[in-house]
Formats: sequence, C-alpha cells, structure tokens
Amino acid sequence: MLSAIGRAFRTPDLRRKLLFTLGIITIFRLGAFIPAPGVDYGNVQQCLELGNTEGGLYQFVNLFSGGALLQVSIFALGIMPYITASIITQLLRVVIPRFQELHQEGAQGQSRLTQYTRYLTIALGLLNATTLVSLARSGALLGNCPVPLIPDDSIITIILLIITLTAGTGLIMWMGELITEKGVGNGMSLLIFTAIAAGFPTSLGEILRTQGATVFAFVLAMGVVVVALVIFVEQSQRRIPVQYAKRMVGRRTLGGSSTYIPIKVNMAGVIPVIFASSMLYLPSLIAQFNTPQDGTAPAEWVNWITTYLTSGDHPLYMALYFLLIVFFTYFYVAITFNPDEV
Repeated sequence: MLSAIGRAFRTPDLRRKLLFTLGIITIFRLGAFIPAPGVDYGNVQQCLELGNTEGGLYQFVNLFSGGALLQVSIFALGIMPYITASIITQLLRVVIPRFQELHQEGAQGQSRLTQYTRYLTIALGLLNATTLVSLARSGALLGNCPVPLIPDDSIITIILLIITLTAGTGLIMWMGELITEKGVGNGMSLLIFTAIAAGFPTSLGEILRTQGATVFAFVLAMGVVVVALVIFVEQSQRRIPVQYAKRMVGRRTLGGSSTYIPIKVNMAGVIPVIFASSMLYLPSLIAQFNTPQDGTAPAEWVNWITTYLTSGDHPLYMALYFLLIVFFTYFYVAITFNPDEV
C-alpha cells in the first residue's frame, strides 16, 4: 500500500489531484472550528464540557458535520442538506414526469437535475439554519445550557447568523463538486467520510481512557471486521445471465455468446439508514419544542418519547430503527430500480 501511495505522488497529474483534494479537505475541517457570527465560542465550550449533549437531538447530524453542529460553526449544517436534496430529487423522478425525462436525456438532463439539487440544497439549508438558530437561542441545542450561546439575539444578528450558516452549506456543496471535478473520487462521499472519521480519535481515546486497553483492542478489531463486511456486501453482485442468440452473416455464424448483468446486492446504500434516523428524530424534535422551559413537568407523551424514542439503546428504539431501515430499503429500491430499463 505504501508503494502504491509513493507511485501516486510520483505521477505529476495524480499528485496534483491528491494535493488539491487534501487542500479542500483541510479547508472543510478548518471551517468546522470557526464560530459563526454572534456566537459566543467560550459559552459553547462551557456547555459542551457539561456533557448534556450525549444522545441529544442532533447527534446524528453532528456526526455528518464532523462536530461542527454542536460547535455552532460556519459549517454547522454540514453535508446533510445536500444529501437530503439529492434523495428528494431522485424520489421526485417517480412523481414528476419531467424529472424522469431529464434523467433520460443524458448529460444535459443530468446537468439540469444537478442545478435543481443545488437550489433545493440552499432552500433546505435556510430551513435548517433557522431551526438551528432557534434551538441555539433557547439553549436547547446543547442540553438546556445555563449560559447563552448567542448573547446578542437582535434581529440583525439572527439574520446574519442564518445567512452565514446557509452560505456555509453552499460552500461545502461547491467544495464537494470541486473535488469530484478536479480531485480524486466522489467529493461528497469524501467529505462525508472526513466528517465521520474526524470523530474517531476522540472516541477511541475516550474508550482507551475509560475502558482500558483490552476493550480498546477489541473495539479496533470489531471495527476492522465491520469495515471488511461492509465492503464485502457493497461489492457483492447478483449476476443475471444473458444469452445472445446466434445469427448468420453470409456463411459465418456470429453471436451465441453468454454474459451477465451485474446487479448490486445493496442498491440502496446508506440512504435507508439516513431516512430511518431522520424519521426517528422527528418525535424527539416535537418533544423538544414542547418541553417547558420554566421548570414545570412536561406532558406524559413528552416523557414517553424522551424515555423510549430518544435513547438509542432502548429495545423499542432499536426495533423501530430496524423495521424502518428494512422499509426504506424496499421503498427506495422499488422507486429507483426499474427492471424494464435494465
């Protein structure tokens, strides 16, 4: 592997692409630690040290943003608005015939669909930024933090903060497209991996500190096994045999060969997991906005949601998570995979 990396850096064109990709990733990670305007960075760190965000409402989105969400940085929304917009655009191909026509027109139609995805990403970023700022103003974002995250909550500051977060989403989308065009690999996938992998050192260090070297080694071994199994399933194919009929051309017989159509076993990828997680966060979001801030006891249904549908280790939560993943896998593949087209 090291020799392959060395050969890659000795090739001028490949070296340029690799350095360009690493530069974009560096900018992406730096943006995760630049506070958004109007946010008190010291108060944010003080709230994070209290440890009230474990299992909170936005842990999943925080994972995809590389920790930028709970830092309330300029890249707080991360790549999630673009992922959601891409999924919605794919699903709309079934509902809106025009989208399906654009999909079948080739490069020109795909360019139009990409443009629609960009517009939808900005719209979703604006919506998510407004929600994030509302939670930050109320202190609910970091587990009812006692100090204000936005000391000056004037209308000018709030508007500037929303615009900055939305612009951060647009910048991340642009950087991902730059990697795809001028770098190495799929830019959005690389940024998602970078955001998730950024939390590995902290998590592994915490396991080593609290659980000891034995558990730490076991977790590393399990991680390697899980990655290997995921790659195995991702690369697996169901090969549908195809037999070409023979035909006569003059005195010669042509054709009669056999081949196969490779169909991926996991056609939906990680999208069902994202869908299922998003659906399970909706009850938590509703309960969060209906929790009294004056110290009075919340309603019974709020307590029920907080008990059963917030913590990821509850059996009911895990059962619903599993069923939703199965459902969305079937739903997504049934919509996006057309056997007649194949």
